[in-house]
Amino acid sequence: MLTGKFRASYAHVFEPQAPKGGGDPKYQITMLFPKSDVGAYQALRAEIDKALRDGVQNVFNGQMPARPKTPLYDGDGPRENGEPFGEECKGHWVIRASSKTKPSVVDLNVQPIIDPNAFYSGCYARATINFFAYNQNGNRGIGCGLNNVQKLADGEPLSGRTTAEEDFGGGNAWNGPSTYGTALSSTPPSQSPVGYGQPPAGYNQQPPGYGAPPIGYGQPPAGYNQQPPGYGAPPIGYGQPQMGIDPVTGRPFGGGGVMGIC
Repeated sequence: MLTGKFRASYAHVFEPQAPKGGGDPKYQITMLFPKSDVGAYQALRAEIDKALRDGVQNVFNGQMPARPKTPLYDGDGPRENGEPFGEECKGHWVIRASSKTKPSVVDLNVQPIIDPNAFYSGCYARATINFFAYNQNGNRGIGCGLNNVQKLADGEPLSGRTTAEEDFGGGNAWNGPSTYGTALSSTPPSQSPVGYGQPPAGYNQQPPGYGAPPIGYGQPPAGYNQQPPGYGAPPIGYGQPQMGIDPVTGRPFGGGGVMGIC
Protein backbone atom coordinates (compact mmCIF):
# COMPACT_ATOMS: atom_id res chain seq x y z
CA MET A 1 0.00 0.00 0.00
CA LEU A 2 0.96 3.65 -0.45
CA THR A 3 0.84 5.49 2.87
CA GLY A 4 -0.18 9.04 3.61
CA LYS A 5 2.23 11.65 4.91
CA PHE A 6 4.17 10.70 8.05
CA ARG A 7 7.09 11.97 10.06
CA ALA A 8 10.18 9.78 9.85
CA SER A 9 11.87 8.51 13.01
CA TYR A 10 14.76 6.06 13.47
CA ALA A 11 15.38 6.36 9.74
CA HIS A 12 17.97 3.84 8.52
CA VAL A 13 17.24 3.74 4.80
CA PHE A 14 20.81 4.04 3.45
CA GLU A 15 22.59 1.58 5.73
CA PRO A 16 21.08 -1.45 7.49
CA GLN A 17 20.80 -1.43 11.27
CA ALA A 18 21.13 -4.47 13.52
CA PRO A 19 18.21 -4.99 15.94
CA LYS A 20 18.95 -4.38 19.64
CA GLY A 21 17.92 -7.90 20.54
CA GLY A 22 20.18 -9.38 17.85
CA GLY A 23 19.39 -10.65 14.40
CA ASP A 24 20.14 -9.71 10.82
CA PRO A 25 20.75 -6.04 10.02
CA LYS A 26 17.80 -4.44 8.25
CA TYR A 27 16.83 -1.20 6.58
CA GLN A 28 14.10 0.32 8.69
CA ILE A 29 12.05 3.36 9.45
CA THR A 30 9.52 4.28 12.12
CA MET A 31 6.52 6.12 10.69
CA LEU A 32 4.60 8.63 12.82
CA PHE A 33 1.07 9.29 11.53
CA PRO A 34 -0.80 12.15 13.27
CA LYS A 35 -4.00 11.02 14.90
CA SER A 36 -5.73 13.94 13.27
CA ASP A 37 -5.31 12.12 9.93
CA VAL A 38 -8.24 9.75 10.39
CA GLY A 39 -8.10 8.58 6.77
CA ALA A 40 -4.50 7.38 7.16
CA TYR A 41 -5.40 5.38 10.28
CA GLN A 42 -8.41 3.75 8.63
CA ALA A 43 -6.35 2.74 5.58
CA LEU A 44 -3.63 1.22 7.77
CA ARG A 45 -6.15 -0.59 9.92
CA ALA A 46 -7.90 -2.03 6.86
CA GLU A 47 -4.64 -3.41 5.43
CA ILE A 48 -3.70 -4.97 8.76
CA ASP A 49 -7.12 -6.66 9.06
CA LYS A 50 -6.77 -7.99 5.53
CA ALA A 51 -3.33 -9.44 6.36
CA LEU A 52 -4.85 -11.14 9.43
CA ARG A 53 -7.58 -12.77 7.36
CA ASP A 54 -5.03 -13.97 4.84
CA GLY A 55 -2.90 -15.28 7.69
CA VAL A 56 -5.73 -17.44 9.04
CA GLN A 57 -5.84 -19.28 5.75
CA ASN A 58 -2.14 -19.44 4.93
CA VAL A 59 -0.10 -19.02 8.12
CA PHE A 60 -2.18 -19.53 11.28
CA ASN A 61 -3.43 -22.99 10.36
CA GLY A 62 -7.02 -21.86 9.94
CA GLN A 63 -7.40 -20.26 13.38
CA MET A 64 -7.18 -16.59 14.30
CA PRO A 65 -4.67 -16.02 17.16
CA ALA A 66 -6.27 -14.86 20.40
CA ARG A 67 -3.95 -11.83 20.63
CA PRO A 68 -2.06 -11.43 17.38
CA LYS A 69 0.76 -8.89 17.40
CA THR A 70 0.36 -5.99 15.02
CA PRO A 71 2.85 -3.26 14.02
CA LEU A 72 0.43 -0.41 14.80
CA TYR A 73 0.93 1.30 18.20
CA ASP A 74 -0.59 4.22 20.04
CA GLY A 75 2.17 6.80 20.59
CA ASP A 76 0.39 8.02 23.73
CA GLY A 77 0.49 4.55 25.24
CA PRO A 78 3.29 2.15 26.20
CA ARG A 79 5.66 0.30 23.94
CA GLU A 80 5.51 -3.46 23.66
CA ASN A 81 8.05 -3.70 26.51
CA GLY A 82 5.93 -1.43 28.72
CA GLU A 83 8.15 1.65 28.40
CA PRO A 84 6.63 4.92 27.15
CA PHE A 85 7.22 6.19 23.64
CA GLY A 86 9.33 9.29 23.07
CA GLU A 87 7.84 12.78 23.08
CA GLU A 88 7.88 12.87 19.27
CA CYS A 89 5.36 10.01 19.26
CA LYS A 90 2.75 11.81 21.34
CA GLY A 91 -0.43 12.36 19.36
CA HIS A 92 0.60 9.88 16.66
CA TRP A 93 0.05 6.33 15.50
CA VAL A 94 3.39 4.51 15.29
CA ILE A 95 4.41 1.83 12.78
CA ARG A 96 7.89 0.41 12.17
CA ALA A 97 8.66 -1.00 8.72
CA SER A 98 11.81 -2.89 7.79
CA SER A 99 13.43 -4.82 4.95
CA LYS A 100 16.60 -6.78 4.22
CA THR A 101 16.60 -5.17 0.77
CA LYS A 102 17.68 -1.55 0.42
CA PRO A 103 14.70 0.68 -0.40
CA SER A 104 14.78 3.33 -3.10
CA VAL A 105 14.70 6.84 -1.61
CA VAL A 106 13.49 9.67 -3.88
CA ASP A 107 12.53 13.33 -3.66
CA LEU A 108 9.34 15.11 -4.74
CA ASN A 109 10.46 14.86 -8.37
CA VAL A 110 11.04 11.12 -7.96
CA GLN A 111 14.77 11.70 -8.33
CA PRO A 112 17.05 9.46 -6.25
CA ILE A 113 18.37 10.96 -3.02
CA ILE A 114 22.06 10.12 -2.85
CA ASP A 115 23.13 12.18 0.16
CA PRO A 116 22.32 10.26 3.36
CA ASN A 117 22.03 13.57 5.24
CA ALA A 118 19.16 14.67 3.00
CA PHE A 119 16.80 12.07 4.46
CA TYR A 120 16.85 12.10 8.25
CA SER A 121 14.79 11.41 11.34
CA GLY A 122 12.37 14.33 11.58
CA CYS A 123 11.70 14.94 7.89
CA TYR A 124 8.30 14.15 6.32
CA ALA A 125 7.73 11.40 3.80
CA ARG A 126 5.44 8.72 2.46
CA ALA A 127 6.26 5.13 1.60
CA THR A 128 5.07 1.94 -0.03
CA ILE A 129 4.76 -0.84 2.52
CA ASN A 130 3.19 -4.28 2.79
CA PHE A 131 1.71 -6.17 5.72
CA PHE A 132 2.29 -9.92 6.11
CA ALA A 133 1.41 -12.62 8.59
CA TYR A 134 4.10 -14.56 10.48
CA ASN A 135 4.19 -17.58 12.79
CA GLN A 136 7.63 -18.02 14.32
CA ASN A 137 8.60 -19.74 17.57
CA GLY A 138 5.08 -19.37 18.93
CA ASN A 139 4.87 -15.70 17.99
CA ARG A 140 2.02 -15.01 15.61
CA GLY A 141 1.03 -11.69 14.20
CA ILE A 142 1.45 -9.16 11.41
CA GLY A 143 4.69 -7.56 10.28
CA CYS A 144 5.33 -4.53 8.07
CA GLY A 145 7.72 -4.63 5.15
CA LEU A 146 9.39 -1.53 3.71
CA ASN A 147 9.53 -1.09 -0.06
CA ASN A 148 10.33 2.49 -1.19
CA VAL A 149 10.37 5.96 0.39
CA GLN A 150 9.64 9.43 -0.95
CA LYS A 151 10.70 12.55 0.95
CA LEU A 152 7.97 15.22 1.03
CA ALA A 153 9.36 18.01 3.21
CA ASP A 154 12.03 18.93 5.72
CA GLY A 155 11.28 19.00 9.43
CA GLU A 156 12.96 19.54 12.77
CA PRO A 157 15.63 16.84 13.15
CA LEU A 158 14.82 14.39 15.91
CA SER A 159 18.52 13.78 16.50
CA GLY A 160 18.89 17.26 18.04
CA ARG A 161 21.07 18.44 15.17
CA THR A 162 20.34 21.77 13.52
CA THR A 163 19.91 22.32 9.80
CA ALA A 164 22.27 24.39 7.65
CA GLU A 165 19.51 26.99 7.28
CA GLU A 166 19.31 27.34 11.07
CA ASP A 167 23.08 27.56 11.46
CA PHE A 168 23.81 30.03 8.67
CA GLY A 169 20.53 31.78 7.83
CA GLY A 170 18.48 34.54 9.46
CA GLY A 171 20.38 36.34 12.18
CA ASN A 172 23.42 34.12 11.54
CA ALA A 173 23.77 35.22 7.89
CA TRP A 174 27.32 36.27 7.07
CA ASN A 175 27.77 39.99 7.55
CA GLY A 176 31.49 40.27 7.98
CA PRO A 177 33.71 39.66 11.01
CA SER A 178 31.10 41.13 13.36
CA THR A 179 29.00 37.96 12.95
CA TYR A 180 31.83 35.62 13.88
CA GLY A 181 30.91 33.27 16.69
CA THR A 182 27.36 34.55 17.19
CA ALA A 183 25.91 31.11 16.52
CA LEU A 184 28.28 29.50 19.02
CA SER A 185 28.05 31.86 21.98
CA SER A 186 25.39 34.01 23.60
CA THR A 187 28.05 36.64 24.44
CA PRO A 188 28.34 39.28 21.66
CA PRO A 189 31.78 39.02 20.03
CA SER A 190 32.46 42.73 20.67
CA GLN A 191 31.95 42.39 24.39
CA SER A 192 34.07 40.45 26.81
CA PRO A 193 32.52 38.67 29.79
CA VAL A 194 32.45 40.66 32.99
CA GLY A 195 35.88 40.56 34.63
CA TYR A 196 37.50 39.01 31.54
CA GLY A 197 41.19 40.01 31.42
CA GLN A 198 41.09 41.42 34.96
CA PRO A 199 43.03 39.72 37.76
CA PRO A 200 40.99 38.19 40.56
CA ALA A 201 40.39 40.27 43.66
CA GLY A 202 43.51 40.51 45.80
CA TYR A 203 45.76 39.14 43.06
CA ASN A 204 49.35 40.51 43.33
CA GLN A 205 48.47 42.57 46.41
CA GLN A 206 51.25 42.53 49.03
CA PRO A 207 50.55 42.15 52.73
CA PRO A 208 51.07 45.26 54.89
CA GLY A 209 54.76 46.04 55.22
CA TYR A 210 55.71 43.45 52.55
CA GLY A 211 58.86 44.64 50.73
CA ALA A 212 59.52 47.52 53.18
CA PRO A 213 63.11 47.44 54.62
CA PRO A 214 63.43 46.62 58.31
CA ILE A 215 63.50 49.54 60.69
CA GLY A 216 66.97 51.07 60.66
CA TYR A 217 67.95 49.14 57.51
CA GLY A 218 70.73 51.08 55.69
CA GLN A 219 71.51 53.24 58.77
CA PRO A 220 74.78 52.64 60.75
CA PRO A 221 74.38 51.27 64.24
CA ALA A 222 74.55 53.74 67.09
CA GLY A 223 78.11 54.92 67.71
CA TYR A 224 79.39 53.46 64.41
CA ASN A 225 82.35 55.52 63.02
CA GLN A 226 82.30 57.88 66.04
CA GLN A 227 85.83 58.70 67.32
CA PRO A 228 86.74 58.84 71.00
CA PRO A 229 87.38 62.28 72.42
CA GLY A 230 90.65 63.65 71.13
CA TYR A 231 91.05 60.85 68.56
CA GLY A 232 92.77 62.24 65.51
CA ALA A 233 93.27 65.70 67.11
CA PRO A 234 96.86 67.07 66.65
CA PRO A 235 99.05 67.32 69.73
CA ILE A 236 98.98 70.54 71.62
CA GLY A 237 101.08 73.05 69.80
CA TYR A 238 101.09 71.01 66.58
CA GLY A 239 101.13 73.29 63.60
CA GLN A 240 102.25 76.30 65.72
CA PRO A 241 105.64 77.84 65.01
CA GLN A 242 108.43 76.72 67.38
CA MET A 243 110.37 79.26 69.44
CA GLY A 244 114.12 79.12 68.73
CA ILE A 245 116.65 78.75 71.67
CA ASP A 246 119.57 80.99 71.84
CA PRO A 247 122.62 78.74 72.31
CA VAL A 248 124.53 81.54 74.02
CA THR A 249 122.02 82.60 76.59
CA GLY A 250 119.91 79.44 76.61
CA ARG A 251 116.76 81.47 76.36
CA PRO A 252 114.17 81.49 73.56
CA PHE A 253 114.55 83.96 70.90
CA GLY A 254 112.11 86.78 71.30
CA GLY A 255 110.60 89.19 68.99
CA GLY A 256 112.54 87.84 66.05
CA GLY A 257 115.93 88.99 67.40
CA VAL A 258 119.27 87.94 65.96
CA MET A 259 121.05 84.93 67.41
CA GLY A 260 123.36 86.03 70.22
CA ILE A 261 121.92 89.49 70.50
CA CYS A 262 119.13 90.18 73.00
